[in-house]
Amino acid sequence: MWGKWIDCRVRPAAHEAFAAGQRRWSAISDQPGLVGQAGGWASGADRALLLALWADEPAYARFMRERHDQAAALADQRSSYTAIETATGPIVLTMPGAAPSLPAALTRATVLRAADCRLHPGRADHFLDVQREVWAPGMAAADGMLGGAVTRLAADRYLVTTLWTTPAAHHAYTARHLPALLARAAVPTDVHTLTGGLLSLEPSWLVLPA
Repeated sequence: MWGKWIDCRVRPAAHEAFAAGQRRWSAISDQPGLVGQAGGWASGADRALLLALWADEPAYARFMRERHDQAAALADQRSSYTAIETATGPIVLTMPGAAPSLPAALTRATVLRAADCRLHPGRADHFLDVQREVWAPGMAAADGMLGGAVTRLAADRYLVTTLWTTPAAHHAYTARHLPALLARAAVPTDVHTLTGGLLSLEPSWLVLPA
């Protein structure tokens, strides 16, 4: 699979205009290779964050070539934000959860946890080993974790996204499971900087294959 992370800085007075435009991206639901797209408002900031999942890079490239500009024109969001940052890359690991697939997880999730990890040079292999051996099984054991993905955005940059049923389920995970997982993962040995947080998903922004 192929992932895309979108970070929009929205004008304070243009939240509704941006949201209305985001709902218009449902027009791409018939695009071949679309796995799903979801997003919401970052807490305490004029930022909208979006995660798009595609079957593979050729499917994403075809969308960008054939449909993206038309869909963006229909959404008509350009005047509602001051800046936009996008990053794409292959999904190198999928994390199991209570949902049978990532599309199913997208339909059930109300929150998304995102961790944008920038690594120390040469630590990518160990970082991915830790994701497989510590984080994936550790989070799968938590009630309410529906599934997740690790996307390589650059040689030393990885996006870890997990989907959860409710904020309460994620809070219970942070209280019951996270401390022991952090001790085993030894995050600072791999990760130079980590940004992100818990994102409440806007149901009307969800785009799934038709």
